Amino acid sequence: MAGLARIAGHPIHPMLVSFPIALFTVALVCDIARIVSGTSTPYWTLAYYSIAGGLVGALLAALPGFVDYLSLTRSRVRRLGLWHMTANSGVVILFLINFYLRRPSGPAAAGGGGKALLLVLSSVGVGLLGLSFWLGGELVYIHGVGFDEATGGPRRKG
Repeated sequence: MAGLARIAGHPIHPMLVSFPIALFTVALVCDIARIVSGTSTPYWTLAYYSIAGGLVGALLAALPGFVDYLSLTRSRVRRLGLWHMTANSGVVILFLINFYLRRPSGPAAAGGGGKALLLVLSSVGVGLLGLSFWLGGELVYIHGVGFDEATGGPRRKG
């Protein structure tokens, strides 16, 4: 069972997911640092641009991920892939809302009471991201998606 989206035999989706995972996590760390330190500006700016980069990275990772999903044939594995994709979609929606509220003309940037909401959105988004990460690991390490059972290594050709 191998995904179709590959470059030189290497799956593309796992290469790309590290960027949104890291960037969304940085946004959460910045929200926590903003609250702990009592200062806003550097953390606010870093979180804003981290979310922007994470959203771009998530959309880029989603394309080969969807191609890989379409290659799944076993119903249990396909259902697990659907849960993985749904969780990732939820993460993107949460961080899109987060990004919208943080924009320079947005209500949270204007000093409104939305800063606690941003922390909640970041926390729930990263929590859901962790669930999705676990589901992706389940697909690869438990169900062997992308692995050749004969050699125990990655499949080179779809």
